[in-house]
Amino acid sequence: MYKNSDFIYDASAQFEELTGIIVEVQSQRPDYDAVITLRNIQFVVEAKSEVRTSNKGVVLSQLNHYKNITSKPVMLIAKYIAIDIAKELKKLNINYIDVSGNCYINEQDIFVYITGQKSKKLPKTNQSRAFQETGIKLIFNLLKSPNNLQLSYRELAKMTDVSIGSVSNVMTELESLSFILKTKTKRVLKNTEDLIERWIVAYNDVLRPRILKKHMRFNLEYLNKWDTLPIQDIDNVNLWGGEPAAAILTGQLQPEKFTIYTNTNWQSIAKKFKLIPDENGDVEILQMFWKEEDQYREYYTAPKLLVYADLISSGYERNIQIAKELLYDELQDIE
Repeated sequence: MYKNSDFIYDASAQFEELTGIIVEVQSQRPDYDAVITLRNIQFVVEAKSEVRTSNKGVVLSQLNHYKNITSKPVMLIAKYIAIDIAKELKKLNINYIDVSGNCYINEQDIFVYITGQKSKKLPKTNQSRAFQETGIKLIFNLLKSPNNLQLSYRELAKMTDVSIGSVSNVMTELESLSFILKTKTKRVLKNTEDLIERWIVAYNDVLRPRILKKHMRFNLEYLNKWDTLPIQDIDNVNLWGGEPAAAILTGQLQPEKFTIYTNTNWQSIAKKFKLIPDENGDVEILQMFWKEEDQYREYYTAPKLLVYADLISSGYERNIQIAKELLYDELQDIE
């Protein structure tokens, strides 16, 4: 899928104007978005149109990946980087430049830090129907169960609780965006990693705020004993997401934040788990937006794709590697 990264040149030109440091750009690189040279130092570039809270984890994950596969220093170049994210990047000693000229570069004999250049905040991406609420639900069902691609529009509409017309519009748009290839006999997902990334941003920007019902905290009985909660329920479905789901699936994480997806109301969950409402609490209750499937009751964890989205969007370093392992498993299933 073609990735338009022309803004790399815009950011480089603005950087040159502000610093007087010449930037050489090589954009035709198969393994990276570009390689730029500053004072004989080559930087591997990850280019993003924008970096905000909803995709911070995805960006950090890709930067870490580059660090693991190259000995060259890594740099993020973006049209727009949110102010709080830029501060965090500096704290993490991650080189970056945005189109307005804000930057942080600390490599060998180069140290440049520019802040306060007025950035034009971009309108949120994913404004197409494919990445609004209906499309987010449909894409989720296609990614977690690729065989659903072969279902009729009527069956997909029933599965996602949306109209047939909406399914048709979203599927047509996914084809035009080169995420679905339609042959004479079947439909096939394409550019899956790009689709997952766009889905995560849209999910966090659009759908997740709508399904987040309550922040809570544990009472003393279950404090530090989350895995003893009576999450099994004959009448309702309660599933772990985020960190506790990752702990169950991988055995490699001690949860600090707790996510529960449910098909009932938060009051029932609070009563059952003896949770206490607290806007600053470390337990969040979210409404399930997909149909119940018995397979997830084996471990009482949400689908891996959703667990990945929870982990990667947290932006916490400790979650990123585990999230990547889950994504690898998920991509194997999709393929």
